[in-house]
Amino acid sequence: MADPTRRLPVAGFLSLPIIASRFAIIVPARAASVRFPMKPLVPLRGAGGTPKPLVQRSWEAAIAVPGAARVVVATDDDRIAAVVRGFGGEVVLTPAACRNGSERCAAVLTALGEEFDLVVNLQGDAPLTPPGFVTALVDAFAAGDGSLPVLTPVIRADAALRARLRADAAAGRVGGTTAIADAAGRALYFSKHVLPHAAPGADPEMLFHVGVYAYAPAALRAYAAAPPSAAELYEGLEQLRFLDMAVPVALVAVPAPPGDLWEVNNPGDVALVEAMLAARGIA
Repeated sequence: MADPTRRLPVAGFLSLPIIASRFAIIVPARAASVRFPMKPLVPLRGAGGTPKPLVQRSWEAAIAVPGAARVVVATDDDRIAAVVRGFGGEVVLTPAACRNGSERCAAVLTALGEEFDLVVNLQGDAPLTPPGFVTALVDAFAAGDGSLPVLTPVIRADAALRARLRADAAAGRVGGTTAIADAAGRALYFSKHVLPHAAPGADPEMLFHVGVYAYAPAALRAYAAAPPSAAELYEGLEQLRFLDMAVPVALVAVPAPPGDLWEVNNPGDVALVEAMLAARGIA
């Protein structure tokens, strides 16, 4: 079977000169999570056993990315803002009406009153995000000479990950988000269902989506001005609004990191992420 990921940009694939982009990283940290209220302040222990709030660990993942002009935490809660200031981070309070991280990033862009070539959304519940994932998006944007208004990373799922995603689906669990690419490496669709559907006995190639986004400022502002799309609301996936707006979303293939990649979505994820932090030697 032909590999449907063959035309995706790949981290490290670029041979053309890259013009450095001036970019900001924004870390959305929302207080009112339905599944895990005040999640950004939950303490996580790493290799040294010292507890740090989740928002600090996600901020540390962001500042590990080389070349960022600004790293800002976006939150709707004064308690989270106080913690961020306490560990030395920059924070912007955003309206509670922001419906997702992309809208929160747009609010921060307006509040900063500063122009960037690119704005990166590094999720506040994803402290295991490798710096190279962000660098891959920034490089792909620069190589595209501004023709890629939105970029997001995907991992080519190996057999074990494909099996895990299908097992989760069979058990009624959401095991992650998958993506379908067109021939140019742009997203056709994202879903919390396992895509593509596999007939019995088939094991097609699969793209596992990583929830990091890079936006051209004009695309981010247009997103915030548009209403949510039906697919976005049904799937619970904010990036589907871009596809509804006919804004191309480039998929950038990145290598799977050593160990696993997990977000803190539920209280039960805390121990799992702590174990991964310790395994990577992250204090």
